Amino acid sequence: MILDAQTLDQIAGVDRIVGGAADRELPGEVKTELHASIAELTTNPVASAGEVLAALVVLRRAASAAAHAAGLEIAAGGCHPFSRWQTQPIVKEERYVTFVGWAGISAQRQTVQGLHVHIAVPSADACWLLLEAMLPWLPVVLAMSANSPWLAGELTGFASNRAPVLTDLPRAGTPPEFGSYAAWEAWVERLVRLRVLEDETRIWWDVRPAPRFGTLEVRVADQPTDVRRSAAFAGLLQALADVLLGGGPVRAASRADYDQNRWAAARFGPAATLIHPDGTRTATAAELGRELLDLVEPSARRLCSAELLTVLDPAVCEAELQTDHASAAEATADLVVRSLA
Repeated sequence: MILDAQTLDQIAGVDRIVGGAADRELPGEVKTELHASIAELTTNPVASAGEVLAALVVLRRAASAAAHAAGLEIAAGGCHPFSRWQTQPIVKEERYVTFVGWAGISAQRQTVQGLHVHIAVPSADACWLLLEAMLPWLPVVLAMSANSPWLAGELTGFASNRAPVLTDLPRAGTPPEFGSYAAWEAWVERLVRLRVLEDETRIWWDVRPAPRFGTLEVRVADQPTDVRRSAAFAGLLQALADVLLGGGPVRAASRADYDQNRWAAARFGPAATLIHPDGTRTATAAELGRELLDLVEPSARRLCSAELLTVLDPAVCEAELQTDHASAAEATADLVVRSLA
């Protein structure tokens, strides 16, 4: 999020951030997103979560230096605590202007930030198998990453306001059950022929195939404030993929269970009661988070990310740090933004 250094309000400034970082040699890109008050940082492809962390530190420092040179600040989080979408201009690039002209208010309201993790997959079939196998665990990742408890100056009671805002978009939230990669691909191609879609990037599910990169893209997590948590969630998802791709046949995940768990995770964070991935019982998101970390531990050790994963406490999410500020008598959304910056 790009902030005015004095008021800490979210303001348009991505051209100055991108321009200020353009002359640096970076392990990725600093680039535009839909709103001119947001900058997106993307790493180059890397092999480990440790490399993710190293790249993100350099990218964040570059964005921060560019911001300070322009009299601005940056802050990472799932949603700005007090800014309003009505004041946030769209980047004047054809793809964004066209999108907003079509989607209207549902696009304009997307002043929220997420962490997107691309996981390389060996084949198209493996991509869809991994999507189905990973889907039941993604509400746990949402609960652990929840970092947007404020919306337009209000503490709404949701740990992640970003999650419900995203579902304003068409083709967002829960991926439908297609049964195979080939069936998903045929559906995309049919909708492109019918001019319903431009291409597969106009799908905003919590997890989606990304054939241009040969990856499965996991989009469920709120943007962490602590850069170590961004890298840790990348490591968690990489290790989970390693476990699941090494398993046996996978049955289609229950979309009804997923919808229930997604809502509960967004509302209550780690305290949410979720349907277990096996479908036979319930547990708190914190309990399932511990189970998830235990499940991936052998793969995380092999992938050299086990130490980094120790920054993730499944009983705590960053939304709680923001609401802790609000519990003090003098606390305001302004002070929360300052703590994020």
